Amino acid sequence: MRIGELGRATGVDIETIRYYEKAGLLPDPARNANGYRAYGPAHLERLAFIRHCRALDISLADVKRLLEFVAHPEADCGDIDQLIDGQLARVRARLNSMQVLERQLVALRGQCDSGHVAGECGILHELVAAAHGEACACHLNAAPESPYTGKRSA
Repeated sequence: MRIGELGRATGVDIETIRYYEKAGLLPDPARNANGYRAYGPAHLERLAFIRHCRALDISLADVKRLLEFVAHPEADCGDIDQLIDGQLARVRARLNSMQVLERQLVALRGQCDSGHVAGECGILHELVAAAHGEACACHLNAAPESPYTGKRSA
């Protein structure tokens, strides 16, 4: 099959397929006499595997490691467990971060009722105050951490 067919079969963009080839995630396909790439069932299966991993937000470096395990099924799977545990930790950290962001946005939204002109908008007032370095409603309980000391500022 040609690259367009492979892309349609897997839902992966043609440029992404070429990138995966350059990155060593997909083996180079054979070339037909006319110079077109000729992909086979192994490419389809491997690309579907990569796509599934990427849908789980697994990094390309980790996808490459997983592909090595696919190529060596006799290897111990402890490293695979650790890889997925690491991915779970990253997802949980992002979820926590998103919950903090939600609370901040709720606090910001609570600063204004509808029916005002922009000059009287509590949300804009808070955002402008924050731009001037003043405390804002959305960050009252979430002081930023200093990149130098690692401590939260007052």
